[in-house]
Amino acid sequence: MTTIEEQDHKAVDKSTLVSPSERRRALAGSAVGSAVEWYDFFLYGTMSTLVFGPLFFRTDDATLSTMLALAAFALSFLIRPIGGIVFSHLGDRIGRKKTLVITLTMMGVATVLIGLLPTYDTIGVWAPILLTFLRLVQGLALGGEWGGGLLMAVEYSPRKRRGLWGAVPQTGALLGLALGNLAATASLAIFPEDAFMSIGWRIPFIISIVLVAVGLWIRHTVDETPSFKKVVAANATAKVPLLLTLKRNWRQVIMVILAKFIETATFFLFATFSVGYAVTLGYTQTEALNAVLIAAVLAIPAMLGWGAISDKIGRKKVFIGGAIAVALYTVPFLWMMNQMSFGALLAALVIGFSIIWASYGSILGTFFAEAFPADVRYTGASLGYQVGAAIAGGPVPLIATAIVAGANNYGGIGILIGVCAIISIVAVLFAKDRSGQELD
Repeated sequence: MTTIEEQDHKAVDKSTLVSPSERRRALAGSAVGSAVEWYDFFLYGTMSTLVFGPLFFRTDDATLSTMLALAAFALSFLIRPIGGIVFSHLGDRIGRKKTLVITLTMMGVATVLIGLLPTYDTIGVWAPILLTFLRLVQGLALGGEWGGGLLMAVEYSPRKRRGLWGAVPQTGALLGLALGNLAATASLAIFPEDAFMSIGWRIPFIISIVLVAVGLWIRHTVDETPSFKKVVAANATAKVPLLLTLKRNWRQVIMVILAKFIETATFFLFATFSVGYAVTLGYTQTEALNAVLIAAVLAIPAMLGWGAISDKIGRKKVFIGGAIAVALYTVPFLWMMNQMSFGALLAALVIGFSIIWASYGSILGTFFAEAFPADVRYTGASLGYQVGAAIAGGPVPLIATAIVAGANNYGGIGILIGVCAIISIVAVLFAKDRSGQELD
């Protein structure tokens, strides 16, 4: 006669058991790959307000040129859901690891080619066309990267520390943003303005090839996730994950789409719009980039802290509290930027970016992954995440720039963010909080 414990032990699929060292490798692969992908993706956003307007989208109006460059930035968000669908299909069919190698390679190639691209003066209208095409390739790759990188961490995580582990790949966005801003700042410091506009801006894009090589090497050392191994062992992989997701988990997809609004809108408010807006107000490019860089770096430990807190009090409480706080803070944030003091600019970004955004930004991925079963988890989380990003994220820097271009109406931006916050809070209120429960 066997005990319950012995029966449970026999029922365990030994292939799904992982050692602490395997968990750490998976977490490292998730974090490094995510950071490289986001570095490539956000570098374009940083250069949009500094370089791409005058060099690729040539017009007689500097503001219009910047808005055209940001429009191309926004277009990449429209293709991210397609990338999410295509690569999440692969991720739920052939595995998380293989899919992540493909997306990282695509992103790296597109980024290096941007650094080598001739400008409008050289090839005319083909310059903005090719730049926009490569930007769309970046969006396609990132659409597939996010879900796989997140699941690599979450599906390897200990049950009671899933919020903390899921926060690690989320910090990849900040590491990528920080690396991108650091590279741009270093180029600005090394090259005189004329040299920066001709060759200096290209260097951060071209050196991406080194970062991609490191990321690919680390990811090749990581095995497939335990959750996907269970699906394969049970012969339960979905033939068409998208159709199964929409049939069985459509409510969760809608929740993810709407919950994503506030996180995406405020990330790009703090990380992208604030750079161009600060320069417009009279701050130097270096001051604007440094302020965002410092705030992004400080947000990394804050995100890990919020992830750990969510393991104690639940994801919903952290998310809703942060969404309310950012809605109340948007107008004071813009007012502080208008004080024309670097200290005020830095404080505004640290409070908004490093503290408030970090709260819901840290637990978003874990919260979304917990909403779906393993056989369609990649598809469900990626589809909702990327559609939400396409609706809320891409247009926000463009809309915000248009709002302040005429009358510096930052009250209008406050309303925009407040609407996004309300939508996301309502969606999360109807979601289940599975903090501390078994993932599969």
